[in-house]
Amino acid sequence: MTTAHVVDLDLTGRTALVTGAGSGIGRACAERLAAAGAEVLAVDIDERAAKEVAAAIGGRAIGADLADLDAVDALPAAVDVLVNNAGLQVVAPLTEFPPDKFALIQRVMVEAPFRLTRLVLPHMYDRGWGRIVNISSVHGVVASPYKAAYVTAKHGLEGLSKVTALEGAEHGVTANCVNPAFVRTPLVDKQIADQAAVNGIAETEVVEKIMLKRAAIKKLIEPEQVAEFVAYLCSPPASFITGSSIMIDGGWTAH
Repeated sequence: MTTAHVVDLDLTGRTALVTGAGSGIGRACAERLAAAGAEVLAVDIDERAAKEVAAAIGGRAIGADLADLDAVDALPAAVDVLVNNAGLQVVAPLTEFPPDKFALIQRVMVEAPFRLTRLVLPHMYDRGWGRIVNISSVHGVVASPYKAAYVTAKHGLEGLSKVTALEGAEHGVTANCVNPAFVRTPLVDKQIADQAAVNGIAETEVVEKIMLKRAAIKKLIEPEQVAEFVAYLCSPPASFITGSSIMIDGGWTAH
């Protein structure tokens, strides 16, 4: 899919770090920010995928498992744009939810973004400019059954983002959450199978009857649509948007 770049955005001389950049939303964000002139650091647990993306956009690949907090702390600190995107999903009833998976999801999706934010803020403060975009979810503001760890993590990310916005404002740093509903990504593809198993229905029914049941627009979002909004948040017209949670949910939360 080719999406027209509707934002007048020049990130020449800026460095952007995108986590989970090997596929899906992360890849689309890496491509969009590179198109705006940023030097993109494509971070992914799948180093091969990160290298493919970096080669395509002229960026730099970094293989890192964000569950390894020492590896997170070792990532580059001289970053002007941080996109906290990496995530994973486990679908299970609370009574059967694996505690180790719950802890893993909090580590990757809350503590790693905290540590990355803490890591890059001094550089942003020194330059008097920075953009932190946290890829949250519709599940950052509402809940769904069987997703205890994911919903908890996204709610935590929302809080981190708001605190970052308040502390960063005087230093020219904005922090926001982008909250998509279901996006056409490998993570969602896996969820379709998981939801089919949990609910005892065919995979073909999952998207319409479960994933998009509450949405007014009955379509999956494309990664490029999310990336374009991420780019907008880095643009001059968005300089007063901070501490916000911007819904890209097809009307899900309008109910």
